[in-house]
Amino acid sequence: MGGTLTLYGLAHCSTCQKAQANLESHGWTVAFRDVQKQPLTDEERAALASDFGDKIVNRASLTWRAMSEDERAADPVVMMGAKPSVMKRPAIVAGELRLLGWTANVKRALGVPA
Repeated sequence: MGGTLTLYGLAHCSTCQKAQANLESHGWTVAFRDVQKQPLTDEERAALASDFGDKIVNRASLTWRAMSEDERAADPVVMMGAKPSVMKRPAIVAGELRLLGWTANVKRALGVPA
């Protein structure tokens, strides 16, 4: 497979690091975007929320658990703007593919052995 894709995540996230290394070793050119150091625009957050729906919010994260009920009730676009680390990661955009996480199914879709 291979080609160019964009991987949205956090530089210190071990899953994002693994995903990037695996993808690059299987022929992908990875444009990595650290959503904390290079915050997403409203439009970019809206596109991710549109692509992934509620799944874009990582409700198992420490960030989510530390949030108030009011913060949790916010629109995902607003939520990710205020707290980028609440975004489920990695979020991968490869052509028409929109993939979330680093699961066996995501790896398969990108031609990376699980």
